[in-house]
Amino acid sequence: MTEPMTVSAEAVAPRPFEIPGSRGEFLIQILNEDAARGVVTSVIHIPAGGYIPAHRHEAGSEMHYVLSGDLIEKGEALGPGAFLTQAAGVVHGPHESQGGAQVLTVQSWQSHDGQFDFHIAEEEPGAGDGAGARGEPQDAAGAASPRDGEAAVPGAADPADRQAAERSLGRGYG
Repeated sequence: MTEPMTVSAEAVAPRPFEIPGSRGEFLIQILNEDAARGVVTSVIHIPAGGYIPAHRHEAGSEMHYVLSGDLIEKGEALGPGAFLTQAAGVVHGPHESQGGAQVLTVQSWQSHDGQFDFHIAEEEPGAGDGAGARGEPQDAAGAASPRDGEAAVPGAADPADRQAAERSLGRGYG
């Protein structure tokens, strides 16, 4: 049996985190990324002027709780104490912030091997016909990744590069 987990957010240093299709320099504090120990939990630091495109997650539900700052959800300004949740497959966002925000994010799933369950639901100007524009699974850099049950193209992603990206970008947010 797994022991309960306790962690202080102040003890977890924020680190850079890239979100496909986003604008701004995001940071993440991963409080728990092991779904076997409980819900996957992180604090996302959205920079002033930050933007995350509308998207969906196929693997499970997700919730957001605004800790500080302003979060703009589909044009509606939300402040500290605002709660948002969505079931698997439900398009949500875009998420934006004028002055910056810290948002507690809880998910019922986790990323594996640098693959995120993040499917962009809108096409950004100039995005062309990229993986996100088609709603296909993406890796942390926004490149197309295999769907469940599909084999990866050999040599498409060096495992050492993927592991380095996971360490530098953080895992768990989708």
